Amino acid sequence: MKVILYGATGMVGAGVLLECLEDAGIETVLAVGRRSSGIQHAKVRDLVLEDLTNGAALGAAFAGYDACFFCLGVTSVGTVEATYTLVTHDFALAAGRALAAAHPGATFCLVTGLGTDSTERGRSMWARVKGRTENDLLKLPLEAYMFRPGYIQPMKGVRSRTALYRTLYNIFRPLYPLLKQVAPGYVTTTVAIGRAMLAIARSGYPQRILGPREINEVAEG
Repeated sequence: MKVILYGATGMVGAGVLLECLEDAGIETVLAVGRRSSGIQHAKVRDLVLEDLTNGAALGAAFAGYDACFFCLGVTSVGTVEATYTLVTHDFALAAGRALAAAHPGATFCLVTGLGTDSTERGRSMWARVKGRTENDLLKLPLEAYMFRPGYIQPMKGVRSRTALYRTLYNIFRPLYPLLKQVAPGYVTTTVAIGRAMLAIARSGYPQRILGPREINEVAEG
C-alpha cells in the first residue's frame, strides 16, 4: 500500500509516520509539505510545494496512491481565521480533491479534534473551521474518516515542537495508563492514531467519525 502523509514533522504526523515505516505492508510514504521533511528512509519520498492548494501538482503526484493521512495542523491561539482556514480547511480540501480525482474511493483520514462543530455555527472559530473541513471532505467521492482525538500522548520518542507541551507530555506520560482507564473517551496516543489509520485504510470502518475510544479500539484490533 502506498500512502500520502501531511504533517510528517509534527507530533501526530511523526507518530503516524513511524507506524507506516514499521508496517511491512507499506511500500511508499509520500510526505507532502511546503518544506522538505528531512526524513531519510527508503520508504519516504518528499513532495515539496510552495502552494499546497495547487490541485494540478497534487493530482499528478497522487496517482497510484491508496490513502491520505492528513495530520497537518496549526494552533488557533493567536492565529487569524483566514490563516487558520487556509491550513486547516483549504489544504485538506485540496488534498482530498486531488486524491479523489487520482483515485476515486481512496481512503482519506483527517485529524481534527474533540469538540469539532459539525453545524459550523458555534462560537468557537477552530471548531467551526474543523467542522466545515469535515463536512466538505465527506462530500467527496472518497472513503473519508474524521479522527477526533482529545489528549494525545506521544510515544516511541515522538516529541512536540512546543517546549511547554513537551513538559506537559513528560508529566502525563506515567499517568497515561490511569487516564486511559478513567477517561477512555478522551485520551489516545500517537501510536494508536497511526495504527488505526492503517487499519481503516485496509479494511474501512462502519462510522465516519471516530473519537478517542473508537481510535483506540481500532488500533488494538
